[in-house]
Amino acid sequence: MLTNKFAELQDNVYEYETNNKSSTTKQLKENIFGKKPEDFFYFADEALAKYKSEGKISTFITHNSTITTLKDYVKVGHIMFQDITPDFLAKYERYLQTHQNLKINTIHKHLKFLRKLFNDALRLDKIEYQHNPFTKFKLRLEKTQRHFLSDEELSAVENVVTVPGEKMDLHKNMFIFAAYTGGLRVSDVLKLRWQNFDGCHLNIAIHKTKTQLTIKLPNKSLEIINKYHSSETKPMDFIFPMIPNDTDLDNAQISYNQISSATAYVNKNLKFIATKAGLDKPLSFHISRHTWATRALRKGISIDKVSKLMGHAQLRETQIYAKIINSELDKAMDVFNN
Repeated sequence: MLTNKFAELQDNVYEYETNNKSSTTKQLKENIFGKKPEDFFYFADEALAKYKSEGKISTFITHNSTITTLKDYVKVGHIMFQDITPDFLAKYERYLQTHQNLKINTIHKHLKFLRKLFNDALRLDKIEYQHNPFTKFKLRLEKTQRHFLSDEELSAVENVVTVPGEKMDLHKNMFIFAAYTGGLRVSDVLKLRWQNFDGCHLNIAIHKTKTQLTIKLPNKSLEIINKYHSSETKPMDFIFPMIPNDTDLDNAQISYNQISSATAYVNKNLKFIATKAGLDKPLSFHISRHTWATRALRKGISIDKVSKLMGHAQLRETQIYAKIINSELDKAMDVFNN
């Protein structure tokens, strides 16, 4: 065996010298014996630490949950990349579904992050291609329905009677504002300061993508925003008074805590508003985003402009809404079959 391995080593050295390549003893050893097994959890923890150091708190919390769940499953402090095989993933998927009672799409998010770690490890030359189980294991995903409000349903929300000055009224106005203003995410609405408003346009950096965006406010949005302006208003004050004006949003952990808490409060009140409006849809702030997108496409705004105003990184993210509109048109044409 030693004679054969030495012959392989000589062949490798000869190949590298013939092709004028430089080679290290580590590379030669890996060519013959393969790569040294890498600890998956160590690699994953390093990736999580990077998210945290970059201030991506939400991403850190989400993916940390994935790794914690996997650690609970294997019940050991370490596992090698090579130990995670297609069969391992199939059993783990069943465990998440039967023991953790997770839905298909939640499981998909967990496994998607594991797949990303394998792809990163492959790119960094930590593992070999044949040790990536996701080349044979396919992730499952169920189609979900994107809820949005029709013009009549949005009007019903607008007509819900609330008391000015109370949080219920504020949360309703924030939802309507977003539904008319490019479908802004709740994080972006919460972070709006008066210095972002020039009297006609909002000039902001999108919280999720960090891209700069300028939005001209329609009359309904101007009507709402002016309710919260007074002679005592300062440029650094938040437009919608949900977060204390002296909050340091540059601190990633503080920003995450404040936005998460405020979002939960808003969504709780939106459920009451939906009941008062007689809606049979699960109203949350994100529905304002879907509502704006579908209404914008119906009103003839081109898909590239809708994509730009929504701050989408890629056009295919916006095409989901175009499919919704096309599906509605298909149903409308079915009347000719009756």
